[in-house]
Amino acid sequence: MKYKWTLLDAGHILLDAGGMFGLIPRVVWERDVPIDEMHRITVNHNCLLLEPLGDGPTVVIEAGTGDKLGPKMSKIFGLGDKTVETALAGVGKSPADIDAVIVSHLHFDHAGGLTRCARDGEDPDWIAPDGASSGDESRIKLTFPNAEVIVQAREWADAQANNSVMTRTYYRDHLDPIQGRVRLIDSPIPFATHPNRDDLPATGVDERATEVLPGIDVFRTPGHTWGQQAVRFHDEAGDPIVFSADVMRSRWLVAAA
Repeated sequence: MKYKWTLLDAGHILLDAGGMFGLIPRVVWERDVPIDEMHRITVNHNCLLLEPLGDGPTVVIEAGTGDKLGPKMSKIFGLGDKTVETALAGVGKSPADIDAVIVSHLHFDHAGGLTRCARDGEDPDWIAPDGASSGDESRIKLTFPNAEVIVQAREWADAQANNSVMTRTYYRDHLDPIQGRVRLIDSPIPFATHPNRDDLPATGVDERATEVLPGIDVFRTPGHTWGQQAVRFHDEAGDPIVFSADVMRSRWLVAAA
């Protein structure tokens, strides 16, 4: 199965430059990387729409942050009005057209858009109990009403346990509403133990990949989270395309590294 793919611009997010570059010294990147007055860099919420060339599923990869964060957090992250929903509308698609959503991992900036705020006149699919909302809205709707969500089992377990080195990144209002719609994948890990710097996996990607939909497979890319996954498919020309979020998070990080 081959797929036509379209880049979905689900808006940008502003992230602390020091946090993003980590151990890379500022002197290495500051001359080339634009930062704002709060020392943040701009990173896009890049999602993909996959349309089958034949009888197959219509798929979205990644969901972005969405619209649920409150005014304070939205200001901190510099969020605008764009979401994966508006990006789909821009290419003539509705979230109801989507059969499956594959997320690399479940941090809010990749999976928050799986749900959205309920609008006037809509019945919510889920109501957040006290303290379970990431923003001011407790009435939550599924963004993709007909889609299953495909994620690694390790990532789901860590998200449920809020097991993350980063705080406030797994939120109940994008996890609990999708209970029952999640398909958990248990792909082999590339390393059984913590690798040395120059170690390579003992097995190739083809041996570790798990087909999740016709012509689409996923494989583990642990590091940012232990359950993170990459997605691989073939485009109209038959060339392999790999979507690997937060491994190469932006051109700035690749250049600085």
